[in-house]
Amino acid sequence: MSTIIYPSPIFGPVHSRRLGISLGINLLPADGKVCSFDCIYCECGFNKDHRPTLPMPTREQVAEKLEDKLKAMREEGLKPDVLTFAGNGEPTCHPHFAEIIDDTLLLRNQYCPEAKVSVLSNSTMIHRPEVHDALMRVDNNILKLDTVDPQYINKVDRPNGSYDVEQITARMKAFKGHIIIQTMFMRGTCKGESVDNTGEAYVGPWLEVVKAIRPQQVMVYTIDRETPAQGLLKASREQLDAIRDRVITAGIPCTASY
Repeated sequence: MSTIIYPSPIFGPVHSRRLGISLGINLLPADGKVCSFDCIYCECGFNKDHRPTLPMPTREQVAEKLEDKLKAMREEGLKPDVLTFAGNGEPTCHPHFAEIIDDTLLLRNQYCPEAKVSVLSNSTMIHRPEVHDALMRVDNNILKLDTVDPQYINKVDRPNGSYDVEQITARMKAFKGHIIIQTMFMRGTCKGESVDNTGEAYVGPWLEVVKAIRPQQVMVYTIDRETPAQGLLKASREQLDAIRDRVITAGIPCTASY
């Protein structure tokens, strides 16, 4: 079983299927995983197998390392398409997430004003006013919504603590369209139970909630790397294309990544 633990606080640039040339910003420890989900498909592995011993990087460390990297890239004639908050878990867990967003926007404006600032989040912290407000300031507020079925969420995303999908979707609506919904579709089984969310029983209700949220965009994707759980399978190109086309028909831009 192969897993990816990212350097911290800066990694890449890497080529993202959905975002282009992405310079990663990892607000979690460099030697482990900190996440409010424990997804069975996470490329960083299960939480229990990667307990960190190092602390999260400080706000000052993030700003210093980001500026150093942006200076080096400029000297090499490289320009990132996007500065992406991702890495070893949930970035909005960082206690100074909002302040780090402000620092990042200032550095972006100084060194690569054409680049977008993106945050990949599982949505569990958007009830915090400071997180909500910070996400309103970034270019791409990319929030996970794998399904609206609570049993599926508990089986596949495996939240650490309470997760009320109705509350989550209500808070997504509070972004008033400044949100990109990202959804993982897959097939297969885990521990003898189906984890296929490509059928109408999952897609139909999910699409109705997406239409109610009215995001600026939807990104549907499938497994791209080795997963910690065995038995998971990629959704087919045809399945993703069909879901994408239904979202577009509803008047919402949508991309599919295979």
